Amino acid sequence: METEDFSSLPSAKLQFIEPMYARSVQRLPDSREWRYEIKFDGYRCLSGKSQDGVALWSRRQNLFTKQFTHIARACEQLKPDTLIDGEIVALDESGRPSFNLLQHPRSKASAIRYYAFDLLIYRGKSLLNIPLEHRRELLAEALRDITSGADSVRLSEVFQDDLTDLIAVAKDMSFEGIVAKRKDSLYESGKRTGAWVKYKVNRGQDFVIGGYTPGNPFDALIVGYYEGQKVLYAAKVRNGFVPQVRREVASKFKGLEIDTCPFANLPERSRTQWALTKEEIKNCVWLKPKLVAQIEFTEWTPDGHLRHSKFVGLREDKEARDVVREILGSD
Repeated sequence: METEDFSSLPSAKLQFIEPMYARSVQRLPDSREWRYEIKFDGYRCLSGKSQDGVALWSRRQNLFTKQFTHIARACEQLKPDTLIDGEIVALDESGRPSFNLLQHPRSKASAIRYYAFDLLIYRGKSLLNIPLEHRRELLAEALRDITSGADSVRLSEVFQDDLTDLIAVAKDMSFEGIVAKRKDSLYESGKRTGAWVKYKVNRGQDFVIGGYTPGNPFDALIVGYYEGQKVLYAAKVRNGFVPQVRREVASKFKGLEIDTCPFANLPERSRTQWALTKEEIKNCVWLKPKLVAQIEFTEWTPDGHLRHSKFVGLREDKEARDVVREILGSD
């Protein structure tokens, strides 16, 4: 971007800006007007550098700064009044993303990276109304200021490869999916305009926790998702817990217990291994649907349940009302 063009951009003070979101699709657009990025399984994070220091914000404006101090230290080298959009991702020993590692960042700090993919404010100038391809050019320039700890903050790679090959690689590497963005897209805060779309390649998504079956301290989580104003039951989740994780999850239940079932589709009449019948729900403890959990599973059953579900972790960065049944892409 030319110097005179940059200087003519509107001024902007550093502040939290709600991120732009991608719309779920079953097929990716395939044309030169689009560019493709890996959709990582991590925490959406906005990194802001002011004269006073660095703030790392979640999509809900909660602070991550103390939780990911090594990323904050690296971002101290950015120019003042700069705001970056990206994703905090934990990688396992094979280089694959692991949401589990994000649950204990202090002990696994060397495995955690911040992948920057957009630039909203740079050196006190608002970039919201310039095309994505120009924002990316300036983002690459901004990241060159990070020399110490540069391994912690990386520029998210853009792909122009054959989509069939890209989808195959995403599946093989256990990535969550692929995001396609129009090269000329403006940054539309808080919106899902369709200028950014996401395509899921691996099964697993976030669910709200609406109750549990008693145990030590619980036997299974009862999870579901929003459909309009209703919460619909999807599964009983027993797998994926070790004793410490069970205790940590159970500690979040305090103050959330309610007398009535929050799921609109319970009780169920059918007696399958995934169903909750009228007799079974007598033993359930119900919770306000406020907590969000990430759940892996092999497939949806024809009657809308999860097969072989497994708990991965709590999502404190997600709003429960945003949890809906997600669309899996079709090749």
